[in-house]
Amino acid sequence: MKRRVFLCALAGAVWMAATAATATNAVAQVPVATTVIVVRHAEKALEPAKDPPLTAAGQARARALAQALKDAGVSAIITTQFARTKETAAPTAEMLGIKPEIVRAGSGPEADHATAVATAVMQHAGGVVLVVGHSNTVPDIVAALGAKRPPEICDAEYDRMEIVTIAWGGKATVVTARYGAPTVERGKCEAMK
Repeated sequence: MKRRVFLCALAGAVWMAATAATATNAVAQVPVATTVIVVRHAEKALEPAKDPPLTAAGQARARALAQALKDAGVSAIITTQFARTKETAAPTAEMLGIKPEIVRAGSGPEADHATAVATAVMQHAGGVVLVVGHSNTVPDIVAALGAKRPPEICDAEYDRMEIVTIAWGGKATVVTARYGAPTVERGKCEAMK
């Protein structure tokens, strides 16, 4: 009799452990969205024209970006090879201990760069990825991720942040946010083109 009770108890424990493992696996298999935060590099110097660094205002904006994203769960960072994108990402990368990946820009059509960035982002599916691009690439990157293409970025606009959410099934949406010090009044941006 004691043996039968023991076997029943053992069978029950095994069944409960198997059920718990299945539930844990079911939770682990829940589809997760990918979040992509796309920003233009911060304010840049005029010289050297080929690859200018950030200005003091740009460095302050880069620090503001890090503060804005400190609790966002960023797990990967993608920049171009240019100093201004790398410097914009640097405070966030240092704070989170992430080595940025570089996707080269400028060697072909902007759409090709956007596609390369989207491909790199999908290597981190289910994560939160920061992408630092340029005024002429950010809208294309958002579109390459499958979301509605946002308006062009005017030359004086540095505070825009495009947050793209890619659902498990591939549907993408975008929300525009702002960070750091405001750079240009919304209505005046169009007049500057």
